[in-house]
Formats: sequence, C-alpha cells, structure tokens
Amino acid sequence: MQPAPIKELITFDDFEKLDIRVGTITSVAEVAKSKKLMKLTVDFGDHERSILAGIKQERENPYEIEGKQALFVVNLPEQKMAGEVSQGMLFDIGYADKLTPCLAMPETPIPNGSRAG
Repeated sequence: MQPAPIKELITFDDFEKLDIRVGTITSVAEVAKSKKLMKLTVDFGDHERSILAGIKQERENPYEIEGKQALFVVNLPEQKMAGEVSQGMLFDIGYADKLTPCLAMPETPIPNGSRAG
C-alpha cells in the first residue's frame, strides 16, 4: 500500500468539534433497500443510536462485529439513507485506502460513551 498524502492542516479548534465516542455494537441488521448498508444498534452508556455503516460487502460476515466496542462520530446531523435514519458514523480504518476495513476500537474494555481525543 502506498500511503495517501496527508490532508490539509486543521486547527485544534476544528479537531475539538469532533465528538468521537466508544460504543458497544449490540445488534447488526440488514437494511432491506441497500446492497451496502447494515444497521448497527450502538449502546453509548446513557442512550442507544442507530448507525448505518456500508459494511455489507466489505466483510465476509458483517454480523461478526456484534458485541464489540468501536469508535463512532456522534455529532454529525442525522441522515436518512435507504429508508433508515443514521445517527452517527462508524469510525473504521482501511476503507479509504482500499483495504479490508477493520474497527477502530479500544485495546481494553472501557465504559460506553467514553470520548476519544
């Protein structure tokens, strides 16, 4: 793999605007109207969210991430896709570089809702 060029610099204030949190994926379900999307139900400690992720064709078994903790961007506007609402974004690694994606996840269990950064 040839690493991509580093993107343009942002300020620390720009970085501070991102709200990246740990959540546990409690369920993974098909999105009927999509060939790419799966619906993740994610526990953030004080609430649950539905997050759509384009992992259906990226993984041999997209259900294998059920029960795992991962990082999510939680302060994006809700977005409707394929008739479902997504309330955030899975923060995974590799897709942009055409690699088989993997979860960005804590090395040890940590309370759901913990912030990254």
